[in-house]
Amino acid sequence: MKRVLIIDDSAFQRKVLSATLLAEGLDVLEAKNGREGIEIGVRERPDLIILDLLMPEMDGFSFLKEWQAKGIPAPVFVFTSDIQTATRTMCLDLGATGFLNKPLKKDELVRCISPYMKE
Repeated sequence: MKRVLIIDDSAFQRKVLSATLLAEGLDVLEAKNGREGIEIGVRERPDLIILDLLMPEMDGFSFLKEWQAKGIPAPVFVFTSDIQTATRTMCLDLGATGFLNKPLKKDELVRCISPYMKE
């Protein structure tokens, strides 16, 4: 079963994302900040990561830098309401695969991640 790691400081956002992913038959891991996300990601090796940008302790930008330095091949989708071109460019430069807009649209989530979830 494919595994997705959700990294978001909002328990509500994690719950909504998790419910959608579980309904798609995926295994879900959760982290409440980037530091916890690195620890879980290194240990569990998820197939895909959904990452919030603005979090305490370690934000999404710092997570992307550290994740890329570790060289673990898991696509990372940034989950954000920030649509500024500079933010998106910085995320792509740091290794992000793509973007999911807040608020969550289930069909957008499924469309974006489904190519990475095939067995």
